[in-house]
Amino acid sequence: MKNFFYLFLFLTLNVFSQDYVHQVLILNEGYYNYTDSEIVIPVTIGSYDPNTDVYTSLDTIEQARFASDIVIDGGFYYVAADTLLLKYDLTTNELLNSTSVPGIRNIAIYQDKIIITKGEYLVDYSSYLQVYSADDLSLFAELDTINGPKYASQNLIVRGDIVYVAINNGFEWGNEKGIIGLLDMSSMQYLNEFDLGSDATNIDNMMTDGEFLYTVNNKDWTGASISKFSLLDNTSTTVNIASASTGCGTSSFRGDKLIYQISNTSELFEWDPVLLNDNGTLLDINQGFYDLAYDKTNQYLYASVTDYTSYGMVYIYNNQNDLVGEFNCGVSPGTMAFDIRNSTGISNYVFKTNNDNLIFDLKGNKIQSLKNVNSGIYIQNGKKVFISKK
Repeated sequence: MKNFFYLFLFLTLNVFSQDYVHQVLILNEGYYNYTDSEIVIPVTIGSYDPNTDVYTSLDTIEQARFASDIVIDGGFYYVAADTLLLKYDLTTNELLNSTSVPGIRNIAIYQDKIIITKGEYLVDYSSYLQVYSADDLSLFAELDTINGPKYASQNLIVRGDIVYVAINNGFEWGNEKGIIGLLDMSSMQYLNEFDLGSDATNIDNMMTDGEFLYTVNNKDWTGASISKFSLLDNTSTTVNIASASTGCGTSSFRGDKLIYQISNTSELFEWDPVLLNDNGTLLDINQGFYDLAYDKTNQYLYASVTDYTSYGMVYIYNNQNDLVGEFNCGVSPGTMAFDIRNSTGISNYVFKTNNDNLIFDLKGNKIQSLKNVNSGIYIQNGKKVFISKK
């Protein structure tokens, strides 16, 4: 009878298997002394396990002055670091391949291809948009400045066969741009560009909710704005942030809201894409952040802080803006990527005895630590129990 109950529990929970966060990859940019042209603290990659609250250093990229992006795809993850595009095994963290890409900025994946943008201070490139093979990192195609973007570019978003490119020319002071370019991957043709207008120059970040693109724009660094770009008809609306006296430091989508922080401040704001207000709502979080990333699976906000020279830390907030976790990482944690997997997590334990004292949530995920769980009903020793955190 006991084994029957566990088997029934296993079958029931497998039917309702859910996504879970296996790990969070952290790309730490390190510290490069530009005055002395010296890498003081190199770029590192780390992994945070939300089940055990343990942060582990995975690799050090000694030759990189900085890093700018990390993307997970299938069983691999890809890193943009200074002049390098690197490919790692997601399970073993082994470096599988690397190739030289001077000026590499951001990465996006389309099927078996990697799209990258380029830009560098005081450097002009013949191409700011290139496509590489995800298999061996060989160059597949590049669009020159006649048939592609004419300026330094940054964020990339893939929707169907179309890649949307944020073109900001952010390295040329006084000539910043606010343009969205469209690349058709099925034909490898650069279709069009859409200028967001004079109030939307110097794009710092580009995000999407599936129907619209949103760009956070730093303009000429004396103010900031948010643009809403329709994926249906390619029209846009730009709203100037009335309270911004300088550019935006960091931003992210959080559920159905956009959150942002003005540079050199500790106030975090939530902006409603439907209302299009000229100011966001002030949140009850008072901390100057370097990067923001949203865990959609658990509805947690990961927010990094650093002094850029000696330490890095990540704070974790729930939807009520309560601090539910924190961990130390490398210096200048600038990009975070969530390794999402699908499993009940209980299948390896269904025939174990009551003495194992295992605890699972109702999705079937094994609870490693009660430190960050909420009050609620859980499964312990094959029985439902209520765990209170008060």
